[in-house]
Amino acid sequence: MKQIKILFASAECLPFFKSGGLGDVAGSLPGYVAGTNYDIRVILPKLSQIPEKYTKKMEFVTSFGVPLSWRICHCGLFRLRLKGMTYYFLDNEYYFHRSSAYGEFDDGERYAFFSKAIVEAISYLDFEPDILHCNDWHTALAPVFMREFYHNDMYDHIKTIFTIHNLKFQGMYSEQLLADVLGLDNTPAADQLRVGNGAISFMQGACRYVDRITTVSPTYAEEICTPYFGEGLDWLFRERHDRLSGILNGIDNKRYDPSADPDIYYNFSEDNIREKRKNKLAFQKEFGLEEDEKIPMFAIISRLTEQKGIDLINYIMPRLMERRLQIVVLGVGDRQYEDSFRWFEDKYNGKVAALIKFDDALSHKIYASADAFLMPSRFEPCGLSQMFSMRYGTLPIVRETGGLKDSVTPYNKYTGEGTGFSFANYNADELYDCIDGALKIWEKKQPTWKKLQQNAMAADFSWRASANKYRTLYRDLLKA
Repeated sequence: MKQIKILFASAECLPFFKSGGLGDVAGSLPGYVAGTNYDIRVILPKLSQIPEKYTKKMEFVTSFGVPLSWRICHCGLFRLRLKGMTYYFLDNEYYFHRSSAYGEFDDGERYAFFSKAIVEAISYLDFEPDILHCNDWHTALAPVFMREFYHNDMYDHIKTIFTIHNLKFQGMYSEQLLADVLGLDNTPAADQLRVGNGAISFMQGACRYVDRITTVSPTYAEEICTPYFGEGLDWLFRERHDRLSGILNGIDNKRYDPSADPDIYYNFSEDNIREKRKNKLAFQKEFGLEEDEKIPMFAIISRLTEQKGIDLINYIMPRLMERRLQIVVLGVGDRQYEDSFRWFEDKYNGKVAALIKFDDALSHKIYASADAFLMPSRFEPCGLSQMFSMRYGTLPIVRETGGLKDSVTPYNKYTGEGTGFSFANYNADELYDCIDGALKIWEKKQPTWKKLQQNAMAADFSWRASANKYRTLYRDLLKA
C-alpha cells in the first residue's frame, strides 16, 4: 500500500496550546493515525501562548512571503519533532504574538493569514501531502485559497477534508474582507462565502470547496442538516450530504486513567471502585462540603454558557437543593452564570462548591470524586467531558443530542444495561425528572449504581477506533 501523507491543520493542539476540544483532538488524533502507511503531520500558528520549553526546541526552516490581497506578509516556518510526531509552526509576530489567541479585533485577518500561509508553506515543507485536513473556521479558507490561487502539479493532486468541531463559530465577518484582506472579490469564491446582509462565512467557503466534510459525531452530522442545528447552513449540508459524515471523537486514555492519574487523591479502577468514595471524602473536606460518602455529588465541568444547558440547571437549582445531594461547579463563562453559582454557594453552604476558574488538574479530582455528571446541552457536536466522567465511574446525565447521544447509553431498568442517564427535550422539568430517576437508583439500588459505574468505566472511548475510521476516510478519498 502506498504511504498516504496528510497535513493536519489546526489553530490549537496539545501540549502547545488548548482552549477547548479542538486542542484535545489535534493533540491526540494524528498520533493514533500515524503508522507505516500514514505519514501525518500537524501545522499550527506559532502563538505566544506556546510554552518556552517547546519554542526553544523548534528548528527554523525558512521564511517566505504570504500574499494577502494587496499586502505581502512575512511568515517564518519552524519544525519540531516531539514523541515521534512532526509539527510545523507558522510565525508572524504581528498576527500571533498577542495576549490572546482569539477574541482580537482583527481575528478575521489573522486567521485568513494563517489559512493562506498553510497553503503557501506546502511549497517549503520536507514532504508533499496527499491530503490537507483542515479543522474549524480558523483554517477554513485554506481549501478556498488553494483552489483559487494555486494551480500546479504540487497542489492540483491534493485532496481536502474539513472537520466541523462547532458549527456555531463559523468565522463570520464583513464582506469588505473579500477585497481588502482575502483578495477574493473578483473570483468565484466571493459568492461561495457570502451569506447575506453584507457578511461572509469562512466555514461556508470551506464546505463549498472541500472534497469531504466531517463532524465530530455521527448524530451531529445528521442534526446540522436541519434548520434547528444548521446555523443557517443546513441547506448546504443537505446539498452535500453525500460528502458529509460524522466520526466520534476519542479521548486520551493514558491521560485520563483513574488507576494511574497523579492529580487525584486516590487511584482506583473498576475492580476496586470502593476507592472512589475516598476521593469524594477528600474533596468534600478540601472544599468545605458536608463530609459524608452517602451524599451523592453531582459535578458540572463546563464553559458556563447557554449552549451547555446551564440555564436549565439554574432554573431547577432551588428544587435540587431540597434534595440530599451536593453540586460542584468548575468553569468560567457568561457573567450571569458565574454569579448565579457563587450566589448558590453562599446560600446553600456545604451543599454547593462554585469553583469559577479553569483548572485542568482540579477537573481530574472532580471526575474522580463525583458520582454523577451534569451535561444537559442545548447542542453538543461531540463533547469530551461525558467520556472523561465515564472513565472515572462518574455517571453522565445528558440530553440526547450530538455526541452525547452517540456516547452515553441510557440506563435500561429492564435489562440493567447503560452507562448513564438521558432525556430527550431541552426542558428543565425533563432534566429534573432525569436527575430524580438517578437519585432513586442511588438511594435504593446501590448494586445497580455500581454496575452502571463498571459499565461506564469499561466503555472504550480511546482514539483507536476513531483513528481507524479516519484512515478509512483518507484511503477512500484518494481512491475517489
